[in-house]
Amino acid sequence: MSTPPPSQNQFERLFEPLKVGPMTVPNRICETTNTIRAAQMPGFVDDPFIAHHLAKAKGGTGWIGSETFLLNSPMPNEAADEFFQGTGSVRVPIYAMPGFPESVGRFAEAVRETGSVTVCQLTQLNFTMAASSVPVVEAYEWVPHELDSGEIAQLIRTYADAAEKFVQAGVDGVEIHCAHETLPQTFLSPALNRRRDEWGGDARDRTKFLREVLLGVKERIGDRIALGIRVNGQESREGGYDLLTLREMISHVAETGTLDFVNVDVGHCWGDPPYVQPSYYDHAVHREAGKALKVDLEGIPVLFSGRVNDPGIAEQLLEQGCCDLVGMTRAGIADPEFANKAKEGRLREMRRCIGCNRCIAKSVHDDTPDMLQRPTCSVNPEIGNELFFAMQWKPAEERKRFVVVGGGAAGCEAARVAAKRGHEVILLERSARLGGQVNLASAAPGRDSFDDFRIFQENQLELYGVDLRLETEVDAVSVLALEPDAVACATGSVPRLPDTPGALSASVVQGWDVLAGRAEVGERVAVVSQEDYFETPNVADYLAERGKQVEIFHHWMGIGSEIDRYSIGAVMSRLVARDVQIHPGMRLASVADGKLEFRSAFGGRTHSFEGFDSVVLVYGSVPDAHLYYDLKEAGSAARLFLVGSAWVPRFLAEATQHGARVGMEI
Repeated sequence: MSTPPPSQNQFERLFEPLKVGPMTVPNRICETTNTIRAAQMPGFVDDPFIAHHLAKAKGGTGWIGSETFLLNSPMPNEAADEFFQGTGSVRVPIYAMPGFPESVGRFAEAVRETGSVTVCQLTQLNFTMAASSVPVVEAYEWVPHELDSGEIAQLIRTYADAAEKFVQAGVDGVEIHCAHETLPQTFLSPALNRRRDEWGGDARDRTKFLREVLLGVKERIGDRIALGIRVNGQESREGGYDLLTLREMISHVAETGTLDFVNVDVGHCWGDPPYVQPSYYDHAVHREAGKALKVDLEGIPVLFSGRVNDPGIAEQLLEQGCCDLVGMTRAGIADPEFANKAKEGRLREMRRCIGCNRCIAKSVHDDTPDMLQRPTCSVNPEIGNELFFAMQWKPAEERKRFVVVGGGAAGCEAARVAAKRGHEVILLERSARLGGQVNLASAAPGRDSFDDFRIFQENQLELYGVDLRLETEVDAVSVLALEPDAVACATGSVPRLPDTPGALSASVVQGWDVLAGRAEVGERVAVVSQEDYFETPNVADYLAERGKQVEIFHHWMGIGSEIDRYSIGAVMSRLVARDVQIHPGMRLASVADGKLEFRSAFGGRTHSFEGFDSVVLVYGSVPDAHLYYDLKEAGSAARLFLVGSAWVPRFLAEATQHGARVGMEI
């Protein structure tokens, strides 16, 4: 495949440099701060941290925000530090640890050598203390301690102390986090700030805490580095501020003369809309917030972020006057080199973010122990494994014939990596196109962006000369007839069928067949689920969008327990809007003539429901490894690999990572 010549003017504004306070950003593409837990030692700046974020600077991203740095909180005697999902209340901050400025300095210098800038975010984010004793997060009833004037003064000093450390480290800028349930937002918010003293009141009075923070920081750092804030364009909660009120508050903050930039997005962490928008939302859906602040803050650059994963969208935002800088964080996770590829016109080689939110979900929603946490991306297996790939990547020493059976995520990635290393690769897929289960996901409403993964793989396999054979059924004999040196059995999985009376009747179909358009259902549909991720709501949404009356019967506490906090609000909002009913704690006992019998998960009581035309099963899947065992039994000398869901059904990220490692192993 020949790469078309780059268009020199295609992204003219996107690649213009910009002066932001004392620093010059080489282009308008920003990695906004994202706590993706890149460090092997949580909170520290170590080699894995540097490798992850530096890859984006090398790939052309001009502004590296890296991760947020949690500040220390005033705690009463003997009170324990407290930790919540994605946050904590701690006595001793990372910035005060021995060697911290040196480690940040090493990172900042590495970024500077690429021509990019480093902006570090300072955060007071905990649910232990706030402006008032009002629950900060609507999803939980964590009631905070109401701060007194002495504690407020201590907290203001933490920002100045931290900023001074980062100046010593040699970063280019610092950002005060004032959005998404941070301490400053509890002062800015009329819903959270109920104070009657100088720290509460009208829009101007609610900015006093932030103004004092900025003045304190500015007094310490002067004009040596840039200083800015990150704000929420509007609170999406009852009694919260709207965009007009935010504009009023920011105008008062700007009067301090301390701001070199303002970073704005819209949404919150726990509901609808989230500030990390999944695929259900349009690109740059809240761009009006950036445009409004840009009008208000003449001469102060505005950074806007909110599901911008395409350089064309970013260029459009700049053209429309919505911002001066564009946050493209997930675009850089999916493809750290996307900026260079855009500049050079290599758009077909770009690996696009699909908006699944697995990256942010892994860092703040997952209960994996901290020492085992690492960045994760569904479409890019190198994320979180940067040092491994750097050490292990090498061209093939001997060109071998590698046969991959199965064109799903794992098979495509195994074929892509092996072919890129120089092997002869034959990919056999029984259907008419690549993608496997990704095609099912992309059929669901609001999930069409999953197609971008398939398109990327198609382009890559063509680029690296993979012999792709679609609509090809195989068995052990036909595979061995190709005389392979190695075979990857990426044959995927098949839907799990329960041992339930009536489960094989004509009115019962699989969720996969519904999404694939292979199954017809009646008007009233029961979706019976033993699955806790996106498949259940996706199937229900798909049916409800087509006018079906849908009820979900779920085996445990509630659907979507594995869905991240930034996506679950959108998922549930869609089901509520379509009047989908949900029955928790129901386990199917039998199906007969439109009548369903369930046993309660809590005590075993039996429940009966009647009048359903169709039953859709969503029970997850089981591995399809028959070919692998047939090849083993045949005694072939070829090296055999069992890959992806054929080994064990998990998620897209696990499939691509497994496939890539196999491709590295040949």
